[in-house]
Amino acid sequence: MTQKELLNDAVTLLKELIATPSISREEGAAADVFCQHLNTYGIAYERKGNNILCFPPNMDERKPTLLLNAHIDTVKPVASWQRNPYEPSLEGDKLYGLGSNDCGGGLVTLLQVFRYFMEHESPFNIVYLASAEEEVSGENGFRSVLPCLPKVDVAVVGEPTGMQPAVAEKGLMVIDMTAHGKSGHAARNEGVNAIYEMLDDLVWIRNYKFRKKSDFLGATKMTVTVINAGTQHNVVPDECKAVIDVRTNEYYKNEYLFEFLRKHLHSDIHARSFRLQSSHIDMGHPLIQRCVAMGKQPFGSPTLSDQALMPFPSFKMGPGDSARSHSADEYIRISEMEQAIREYIQLFS
Repeated sequence: MTQKELLNDAVTLLKELIATPSISREEGAAADVFCQHLNTYGIAYERKGNNILCFPPNMDERKPTLLLNAHIDTVKPVASWQRNPYEPSLEGDKLYGLGSNDCGGGLVTLLQVFRYFMEHESPFNIVYLASAEEEVSGENGFRSVLPCLPKVDVAVVGEPTGMQPAVAEKGLMVIDMTAHGKSGHAARNEGVNAIYEMLDDLVWIRNYKFRKKSDFLGATKMTVTVINAGTQHNVVPDECKAVIDVRTNEYYKNEYLFEFLRKHLHSDIHARSFRLQSSHIDMGHPLIQRCVAMGKQPFGSPTLSDQALMPFPSFKMGPGDSARSHSADEYIRISEMEQAIREYIQLFS
């Protein structure tokens, strides 16, 4: 097939996916649509829940294995959409619709590239995975498929990066913090105010700077994003709760940071998960070196993806612009998809 034909098939599939709601944990209908197209293409696949895996016809043990991954789910549409988010609308070069940019463009172009290499030689065994529940880091998404994968040497994640290689990605750890006091009547100077008990911790979190800075990701950052306390105006609160959003660079593991915070904070803390680690790939990796030779500029990404769950080298590179993600009137340019197919083929040949 020509690259033009692959592009046309990518656009057709993306339009159908836009028209099929696929909010995280509700991707079943979109996965059905996806599988119907795979049947039309004559591509064998394995479906695990709403995750879809495609393997090359013949795995060559002498070749490294390359995983192509993008997610099939979307966030819920925000209220400020001026168009129907589930009605694909092509206006000039722009295809509007929920999930078109994040990350429908990468999802469908990587699939077409997988098709291309079913008929053309590559130095890799290429495996394709459309994963579910990425937007919520769900249990039934990428992590549930890991045991089904062969040994993967490197992965490319099709998130929107303007087809520039994101060679590092910040990790995420969400921490619940609780300070305890003693209730009393506010008029009589009774009790121990839990809000005041937390004040020193809040100030420390605001002011503390982590020493190790990353060339691509900058500093590790923590931010208090939610705080709740009190029941009514005349009762001294006996409990104050807060949420800390921690964004790590590659120098800090979530487990280490949690223990560090526990030593410095007086309030009780509990991490919801340690699994969303920062990730990075060596700049000397052959695929990164080839990206650089193609004139691409490696960078660090502040946004999270399924890359955080990958126990093998990986980087993000896909069509579109991250600034359009999770926004009203989201779109992908057809020219961006065309560029993606062309450059993926060049990179993986």
